[in-house]
Amino acid sequence: MSVADVKKNTEQKMAKSIETLKANLAKVRTGRAHTGLLDQVMVEYYGSPTGLSQVANLTLIDARTIGVQPFEKKMAAVIEKAIREADLGLNPATHGDLIRVPMPALTEERRKEMVKLVKSEAEDAKIAVRNIRREGNEGLKKLVKDKIASEDEERRGQDEIQKLTDKFVADIDKMVTEKEKEVMTV
Repeated sequence: MSVADVKKNTEQKMAKSIETLKANLAKVRTGRAHTGLLDQVMVEYYGSPTGLSQVANLTLIDARTIGVQPFEKKMAAVIEKAIREADLGLNPATHGDLIRVPMPALTEERRKEMVKLVKSEAEDAKIAVRNIRREGNEGLKKLVKDKIASEDEERRGQDEIQKLTDKFVADIDKMVTEKEKEVMTV
């Protein structure tokens, strides 16, 4: 393993942290409807829990309504129950073979709670990035100890890892600012 390998590995892990943050932020509800809200809803399908997108077609009917079209008609009641019990604050209604899921308007208090949740997710991502930086720096120290790299290479490597850390933290801050703006928009 070389200094370049340590840097590359560190950057890949930091990128994964950013991807995880993106996925977590997508789950945070804003005033507008989007099908990603129902991603974690699990439906009982022939005895096994299955993701909602595997048993139904998810579409946006309008800015505040998600349409759920079950692939099998008999699944409508099961899907409606699963959405209601998913603790998302949603109240689906079946109209023929289409399940309409209206998004309730968020109160100011609820929006502020959502912003706190977004900031919490961001802080978790920053902690993960910093932990990855620490692992990378420890990897560089081990290379010096094993006499694979010089102390100068270690110092340069640590500087580059710090620049990566700064870049990823800035990306996290930017994502959080955008999500906060999205949540607070009425």
